[in-house]
Amino acid sequence: MREAVRDQIEFPTPPMPEDLVEGAEADAVAAYVARVAADPEAEVALPAGAGGDDPKLLFESNCGTCHVLADAGTTGTIGPNLDQAKPSLQKAITQITNGGGGMPPFEGQLKQTQIRALAQYLVRVTGQR
Repeated sequence: MREAVRDQIEFPTPPMPEDLVEGAEADAVAAYVARVAADPEAEVALPAGAGGDDPKLLFESNCGTCHVLADAGTTGTIGPNLDQAKPSLQKAITQITNGGGGMPPFEGQLKQTQIRALAQYLVRVTGQR
């Protein structure tokens, strides 16, 4: 499943858009889709450089395909533009953890420390207080 998704990203045919994601982001998307679609209980190791504990890399690898965030250089158009939304720390933690509104939950995929670091990063770079 993972390779099929990765091939669809690499060699898109309509209705799959071209240049959706590339490199490590494409690998992360393929891993996520495979995990959810094929076996929700499966453990998926993301490729090297797909986040670790660096909140900017976590954002780029897990969120950037859906959200705009200038600091991370992401231009996703599926979810809200986070530069405009400026979520509070608690709102970001809750949304990342539980998902909702079309966003998948990341509880169980990211450690609680990663979720908190990611939320703190969002608050800091969007100027929310």
